[in-house]
Amino acid sequence: MNLKHAQYIMEIIKEGSITNASKTMHVSQPALSQTIKAVEKYLGAPIFLRNTKPIVLTEAGKKYIAAVKKIITISTNLLHEVSDIQYEGYGTLRLGIPIQRAMQMLPRVMPVFRQRYPHIKLEIKEAGSNTTEKAVLNGDVDIAVLTTTPNNDELNYDLVETEDVVLVANKMTMLAQRIEPGTAIHITEAKNESFISITEGHNVRRVQETLFDVYEMKPHIILETSSIEVGKRLVNSMESVFICPDVYLDPYFLSQDRCVLYPLLGVANKRYCYVCSRRDAYLSPYARAFIELIKTRGVKERIQDDYEKK
Repeated sequence: MNLKHAQYIMEIIKEGSITNASKTMHVSQPALSQTIKAVEKYLGAPIFLRNTKPIVLTEAGKKYIAAVKKIITISTNLLHEVSDIQYEGYGTLRLGIPIQRAMQMLPRVMPVFRQRYPHIKLEIKEAGSNTTEKAVLNGDVDIAVLTTTPNNDELNYDLVETEDVVLVANKMTMLAQRIEPGTAIHITEAKNESFISITEGHNVRRVQETLFDVYEMKPHIILETSSIEVGKRLVNSMESVFICPDVYLDPYFLSQDRCVLYPLLGVANKRYCYVCSRRDAYLSPYARAFIELIKTRGVKERIQDDYEKK
């Protein structure tokens, strides 16, 4: 098997067409077409269905790619293991993590990790959970921290923490003036309020849409943001409400005394944060140590119980 050809084929699949792959790889389209012909001659079968957009693998093509991934994994694992032997205590750890989660976890984890492994470089790929999960599957990162449902047999999922999604309301809202803070409510209690919303693609957005669908609500959404931090600051400064995971409501935010919290009833609204790695990938000692630090020191102290006691 020609690994250079295999890498070209995988890039074509990733980009969805020969044209797109040609641009990203700076390889001519005729050269990529010749690569496809060479692979198909090697296999004795076509690997792509013709005239489909995006490009689609045949059954033979799927078998070919599965074999390619195994070979690349074996090669990569070998290089990493030898590197650990040759350069003990030196190396690079590639971490996939959403920005908000990085803000929460890394200040707790990095000082300890840096003290134990001063010569290990940490490379961070900051993206949402869906993108991050694909990155660890594709081998673009070594480990990933994400909010998801464990449903891929190619990954190990280590539970880090369980989160509740709560409603944050500015004190000036009618909801906050009408209902005691900390009271568990149905989302319909906020049906007349103005909502700050997370954009599509975020796990909390799916929880939010489920709540709205179950109670047949059509809320007044005044703004959408991809950042939970932006949502927090907006609800803190204006008459509005915001659905948010409780782990992101830090003591400083609540100490400003401009917002109140309401646990939500009536629908499963828990989220689960995992640290993930590929089952077939070699993990260095420092990668395994980083995972353990995420599980022990990355967990945020729970503030909701303390808040409700005030």
